Order: sequence, then structure tokens, then C-alpha cells
Amino acid sequence: MESAGAVVKTRGGGRGLGRRLGRGLRRAGRIVLDLLYPPVCLGCEAALADPDALCATCFRQLRPITPPFCPVLGIPFEADLGAGMRSAEAMADPPPFARARAAVLYNGMARRIVGQLKYGDRPELARFCARLMAAAGSEILGEDAVLVPVPLHRRRRLGRRYNQSAELARAVAALTGVAVAPGLLRRTRPTRQQVGLTAQARQRNVAGAFAVDAGAMNRLRGRRVVLVDDVVTTGATVKAATRALKRAGVARVDVLSFARVVIGADGPEAADLSP
Repeated sequence: MESAGAVVKTRGGGRGLGRRLGRGLRRAGRIVLDLLYPPVCLGCEAALADPDALCATCFRQLRPITPPFCPVLGIPFEADLGAGMRSAEAMADPPPFARARAAVLYNGMARRIVGQLKYGDRPELARFCARLMAAAGSEILGEDAVLVPVPLHRRRRLGRRYNQSAELARAVAALTGVAVAPGLLRRTRPTRQQVGLTAQARQRNVAGAFAVDAGAMNRLRGRRVVLVDDVVTTGATVKAATRALKRAGVARVDVLSFARVVIGADGPEAADLSP
């Protein structure tokens, strides 16, 4: 019996040693990488102590969306209009989703980050965006929710190598513990780039472009969907995706994005409709 116990202790000690060795190797690997590729600011490439971050100067250029804002669209108000007061946009054209939240206004710095994430082959930028998104979306993220990235058509995904919305969803999930269902929603046909299209043209462009996977829908078991996208502009894409989800039986849909276009909120850069 004593010898068996000794064997058990030795094996346990071996596992502990292995874990410590693994952690040491990972730390050493990070040190080597930092020496070869020192962390730099995501905005201006100034040297930083930590990766996936902005320097103080660039971070101040971001415009976080904080209360007071429209409880439906998440559009910031200049003054507190009272509990439950909706924006003119939400009252004139009520969206099919329940709530939309975004971390920052889409200005010059947000445009730079999104552009690198989306077109610059920089999926690791999702980790920075996700930290801000998790904070901004705290009221819509919970155990009853599942994160669903807005999908790309397979042709565009092959060309881009990855779906930036899926990278954001995975990064938010890693921070919050909320589950991800990347296969729930799919894009059934290729659509034009939204850049430069009017609001009406954007709606026509994405109308009927989404479908829900029946098998994934069965596994959803009635949970609330949080659509994840990089930028919400007119909302045409997330509205079309929401309608497809609701037709399939999803009872409630919320929206979480890194940035939100608000016309006139931050000069001409914000007014220039995003991708």
C-alpha cells in the first residue's frame, strides 16, 4: 500500500512539474517573441510594454460610447433625456432587434483599427476590440446569451482568410465566457461592398442574404442571440440578419459591435459611411 501511495505521489508530482515546465516554456517563448517583435501601438506603432494596446495619445483619440444613449440603438445623447427615452431614429424606424451596443464612435482612430482588422490581415486586433466591447455590452451579455458573428459569404472569406466578426465574437467569448455559435447564421449569396451605398441601397443589398442552419437552431434551445459585427453604420446588415433569425424562431436578438457610425458626431470622418 505504501509503495502504491508513493507511486501516486510521484505521478502527481510529475504532472505538476510538467505544468510548471509548460508555463516556463510559454513565458520564455513570449520573451523571445517580444525581443524579436517588440509590442507596438496599434495606432501609431510606438513602442509599448504590452501587446494588443494603444499608446495614451492614440487611446485618447477613441470616443467611447457611454450613457446617456438611446436604449434601443445605443446612439449617444448630448444630454440625459430621461429614463427610457428613445432616439428619433429608433422611434421613426423601430429595428427588429431589441438593443444595439457599441464600444466607440466610428472616427479616424476607430477606422484605422477596423481597417487593419478587416483588410490588413491582423486578426489579433480583435483582442483589443473585444476588451472594449465586453465592457460596452455588459448589459446584453449573460448566461442566457449566445454570440453569433455576422457571416461573410464563403467567396469573400476565402479571399480575406478569416471573418473579422467571428474573430471578435471568439475574443469576446474568451473574456466573458458567453458561448459562440459561428454556424448558426450563414450568408446565402455574395453581396456588394456596402462602402459608398446609400441607406436604401444598403438595405436592398443585404435583403434576403442570410439563412439559419436548422441543426444549429435546434441546439440553440431558445437562448437569446447577440449578433457581433465590427461596425454598425445604417444597421442594414444587422437588421437583415435579425429578420432571418426571427423567421427561424429566435425570440430575441441584440447587437454588439466595436464601432458605431453616428452622423455628425465626430466630423466628416464619422459621416463617411463605413464598410
